[in-house]
Amino acid sequence: MKIRLRAFGIAKDILKSGVVELDEDQIQTTGDVKSYLSKAYPEFDDLLTFSLAVRDEYQEDDYMLAENDEVIVIPPVSGG
Repeated sequence: MKIRLRAFGIAKDILKSGVVELDEDQIQTTGDVKSYLSKAYPEFDDLLTFSLAVRDEYQEDDYMLAENDEVIVIPPVSGG
């Protein structure tokens, strides 16, 4: 499945790009994206949490992706 990852903050630093194109047959859900990121970029395991959004909405790990979806990688945010 072809998808586009768009990253911000530390996630962008880990990917070394704000946008990454993926064409991976085993990716079907947002949970699959998280697994892929942890395997391909072990630095993601160091983050306590990160979220994914599709079509401007946060999605749970069982969300089914469609061909050419854009998945936003949202790193943990700290603030005061």
